[in-house]
Amino acid sequence: MDELTDTAPAFVDMAHRIVWCTVATVDPAGGARTRILHPIWEWDGERLTGWIATAPTPVKARGIDADPHVSLTYWDPAQDTCTADCRVSWIDDSERETLWARFADGPEPVGYDPAIIEPWADGPTSPAFSGWRLDPYRLRVMPGSAMLDGQGLLLWRE
Repeated sequence: MDELTDTAPAFVDMAHRIVWCTVATVDPAGGARTRILHPIWEWDGERLTGWIATAPTPVKARGIDADPHVSLTYWDPAQDTCTADCRVSWIDDSERETLWARFADGPEPVGYDPAIIEPWADGPTSPAFSGWRLDPYRLRVMPGSAMLDGQGLLLWRE
């Protein structure tokens, strides 16, 4: 396995370039659920943490309560892919403003004004606004060219 210090920056570069990813959760009955979401990642040189602004719907809450793991996969037409398998937790109400600012002040192209989403127009205190913290335990980064020559694939596991 490659070191996190090699894999995490490559993961963030690819994920932030692609922006949108498929997020898979497991519902209480053991069924898979997927959705397209827009995470933002922070790498501090030692730890990678992801953040997703999302609505605290009953379906999402039941799924995360039943199984607090998610798998996120990014793909682009050049066949570049990266995946993060993570433990997920809901942010506390006290963290809403910080999460809002992460996206509002985030780098292009992942940064955006969360208020453009109608249910969140009232800002970070809106009951429709919440978020997830993502703590990866496995990362995979594969440039499309790696499918041809096997070079450039990066893997990390806790």
